[in-house]
Amino acid sequence: MMKSIQQSINIKANAAQVWQILMDFDAYPQWNPFVTQISGKAAVGSPLKVSIQLEGQSLQHFTPEVLIAKDKEEFRWRGKLFFTGLFDGEHYFQLKAISDTETQLIHGENFSGILVRPLLALIGAQTEAGFIAFNQAIKQRAEGKR
Repeated sequence: MMKSIQQSINIKANAAQVWQILMDFDAYPQWNPFVTQISGKAAVGSPLKVSIQLEGQSLQHFTPEVLIAKDKEEFRWRGKLFFTGLFDGEHYFQLKAISDTETQLIHGENFSGILVRPLLALIGAQTEAGFIAFNQAIKQRAEGKR
C-alpha cells in the first residue's frame, strides 16, 4: 500500500535563494519547526541524520539515504522504520521557478509498507501539519520576514 502527503507554497524568492536555505542544514534549528535538525552530506547515496518534531509527539530521529540532490530543483531521501517494507518514507522537496523572483516549493512524502495505514491513521494529520509549518517557515525566512 502507498499513501502520499503533499503540500506546496509559493515563495517570493528565486529558486537559488530557496535552495540555499534548504541546503543550510546547520541553520535548521534557528527557523524550522518541523525538521529541527539535519546532518550529513546532500549527495546521492549519503546517509543523513534527521530529527523531526510532530505536534504532540516526542522528537523522532531517522537515518535516511539521499536519493536525489539536484541543485535548485529537487532534494529527496528515503527512510525506513526498522527495516524496509514495514513503514518506508520517501521525502521530497521540489523547487519550480515561477519567475525570476518567485518559486513554488512542493514538499511531500510517499509512504509505503505494511504499517502505512495504521501509522498514518495515528500521525498523518500531524505530519501534514508539519509540512505546512515547514513551508510557512521557509517562506518567511526566504522573504526576510523573520
